[in-house]
Amino acid sequence: MKSRRLPPFATKIITILTAKHKPLQNPKSNPRIILLHNSKEHNQTLITNNKTLNNLVKSGCLSSAIHLFDEMPHKDVITWNIMISGNNFYGFQQKALYLYTQMVYDGILENCSTFSIILSSCNNAGFYKGGLEVHCRVIVQGFSRNIYICSALIDLYMKMGCWDVATKLFYGLKERTLATWNLVFRGLCENGRSGEMLRWFSYMIMEDVEPNALTYCYLIRGCGHERLLDGGKQFHSRVIKKGWLVSNIFVANSLVDFYSACGSVVDCERSFDVIEPENVTSWNSMVFGYAANGLLLDALQICRRMHCWGKKPSARSYAGLLNLSSRMNYLIVGTQIHCCVLKQGFDMDSVLLQSALIDMYGKCGDIAASVCLFDNLPERTLESCNSLMTSLLHCGVIEDVIELFGLMVDESIGYDAVTLSSTIKALSTTASASSTRCTLLHCCSIKLGFGADIAVSCSLVDAYSKCGKVDVSRQIFGGLHSPNVICFTSIINAYARNGLGAKCLEMLNIMIQKGLKPDKVAFLCVLIGCNHSGMIKEARLVFNSMRTDFGLDPEKQHFSCMVDLLCRAGLVDEAEELLQYPPVTDDPVMWSSLLRSCRILQNDNVGRRVAVKLMDLEPDDPAAWLQISTFYSEIGDFETSAHIQDIAVARKIGKDIGFSLVEV
Repeated sequence: MKSRRLPPFATKIITILTAKHKPLQNPKSNPRIILLHNSKEHNQTLITNNKTLNNLVKSGCLSSAIHLFDEMPHKDVITWNIMISGNNFYGFQQKALYLYTQMVYDGILENCSTFSIILSSCNNAGFYKGGLEVHCRVIVQGFSRNIYICSALIDLYMKMGCWDVATKLFYGLKERTLATWNLVFRGLCENGRSGEMLRWFSYMIMEDVEPNALTYCYLIRGCGHERLLDGGKQFHSRVIKKGWLVSNIFVANSLVDFYSACGSVVDCERSFDVIEPENVTSWNSMVFGYAANGLLLDALQICRRMHCWGKKPSARSYAGLLNLSSRMNYLIVGTQIHCCVLKQGFDMDSVLLQSALIDMYGKCGDIAASVCLFDNLPERTLESCNSLMTSLLHCGVIEDVIELFGLMVDESIGYDAVTLSSTIKALSTTASASSTRCTLLHCCSIKLGFGADIAVSCSLVDAYSKCGKVDVSRQIFGGLHSPNVICFTSIINAYARNGLGAKCLEMLNIMIQKGLKPDKVAFLCVLIGCNHSGMIKEARLVFNSMRTDFGLDPEKQHFSCMVDLLCRAGLVDEAEELLQYPPVTDDPVMWSSLLRSCRILQNDNVGRRVAVKLMDLEPDDPAAWLQISTFYSEIGDFETSAHIQDIAVARKIGKDIGFSLVEV
């Protein structure tokens, strides 16, 4: 019988099994075994230390965790991740970034968790330069396609305002999850791009990604920011179909905030009525909503009902009431709300209420109370300093605004766009306003990354135009990526101030072509520019287009500007015709201005009618009667002039005699 030949691998196995084995050596005498044994001990010790380190961080003992971390002889990527994450969680982002740098220097390679944590830390602290460096490391290490890291990078670039880069990263993902879409919607809200939400939402539906309750919270809040009532109602209907209106309190509260932001009080009340009365957030949303829409009595009524239900208003509700008091100049109401705040114990704890109280007293004209509140604060924050600064600016205490800015710099409080904008406005209104001072703050804003901020840019446009540097104002405006109505109004006002009426009209046309709707302030600036340039025909077109094309009713300032322009051009008949319309038909100042023009132009036909109208409007004003008497005298009607004087004497109309008072 022919023997079967074994395959090679079987021969090798038989050889190993039949071989004579040497007796096992003592592990202590084998260097290779010793090394393996020590490595196992080190690994076990490292795992144990990492567990202890993680427990210390989670329990809040960060100092003990740091002490253990410093004493550990061996550290791996998990050890560094625990410490970086712990410092980031407790607000020590700078320390987290330092630890990450040390980790890279020690030659420890990052993993997905490392990049996600450190990018979050850079984002939270505003360390955008460090975030860009981390992005380079992500590309080098080959993690640029990881969905979690890419989500963190998208969030970083959206916070930086680099929307194009964030969009490119987003579309570069192979798979876009619901969490990534929610991140984009949050970024749209925070970056003032809520108007694009409907378009992005349609893309999300096309990719068959089902939105959740958090998605609708972002969408509804974004519609509230942009006052997109129709879009918000569409999301409201979707929420009802999904059943989240009853099951998810956050969605229900977002609807209350949305309708209050859009000024739809009836829909706001309906959304509030379907929420259970035990929910405090909805009550506070209603208080804030009523206050935001100027309904003070309704807001106070809700507060009273809250007390009946055993609920307490939050700091946000009180802040809304205080802001309404400052807007409406209700000092007494604001003082009463301050008393309620003191009883609740909010005044020393809430930065929001501290700022609202300082702002309320300042905007109501009691600047001494604002300064007193600021001086008694346990800690001066950026928000409280900004509130005092805007209050001082509102009350015209310009020098103190500049002094407060110096105090914020000296005490290392810091400053933001509001601080810089207020300081630039203050500098532009001082008697010693100069382009040099504006340039210094301009450089400061660029250095700190506020060069593209809308508020700072508009203040700089206004400040440079007051100094006659219209070309610099235009350059700043041209540097804005997406200027809004306020930006266009600022540059139009800059041209109007310097008598460039044609430029005002040009910017108005560009503004309309971009799809922006000019407001009443923008039209007023254009009319002022036309007035300074004597552009009568163009001013008529702009004035008429306010109502016909944009549905805006002209106010007193618009009529005043047109009347002044027509009087300068000698068209007193047309000016008189304009004064027949409300709201200026009973304005004695404009009729007096028209009478002055009739006197200069020797137009007795219109002047006589204006004189009669002015006597009806100002029966007891000696200045008006003197002006009328002078008018008749200058047109040669001395008899009527004397008659007017006799009537004034008979009615005992005369100027009050001035007197001096000296206190010793």
